[in-house]
Amino acid sequence: MTKLITKLPEEPYEETIRKFARDGAHIPGDDAANPWVPFGDAAAIKHFCFDVRTNSVANILWVKGGGRIGTHKHRGVVSAVTLEGSWAYYEYDWVARPGDFVYELPGAAHTLYSDDPNGMKALFWINGPIEFYDDDANYDFTADVFWFIDHYTKYCEEKGLPVNQDMFI
Repeated sequence: MTKLITKLPEEPYEETIRKFARDGAHIPGDDAANPWVPFGDAAAIKHFCFDVRTNSVANILWVKGGGRIGTHKHRGVVSAVTLEGSWAYYEYDWVARPGDFVYELPGAAHTLYSDDPNGMKALFWINGPIEFYDDDANYDFTADVFWFIDHYTKYCEEKGLPVNQDMFI
């Protein structure tokens, strides 16, 4: 039987912790509280966390079957876990399936696609900016934490949805 800890030993700086530390947050995943925000013609993003201190975000990317997102270059580390369907990058010879873990390092450039008829969903933890390019390899835009915040909040404002302040750390 597991014994629950009811009180930890007091630390010398316990008062400082109580005064300045923040609790974690619970971010609902249901579509009503946390909508899918369109991202181009074939994708949508469900945002979970925006950390302006580290230029990091957490989200689920959903690429519908036969869809892709543009070629992009990472300026920070990205980690992903595939939740549904399958996806890959045109530039590599692997296919990510449910339960697969993918990490991407700064400087990596690739084009994500899913030809799975049901599409794909993957949870991403993105650190640092991502530079997007058009089909002719011309720079298009940079998605950093502020781009993702703008993407989420503008959609909520347009749809009359509340912005979940717990997402901002």
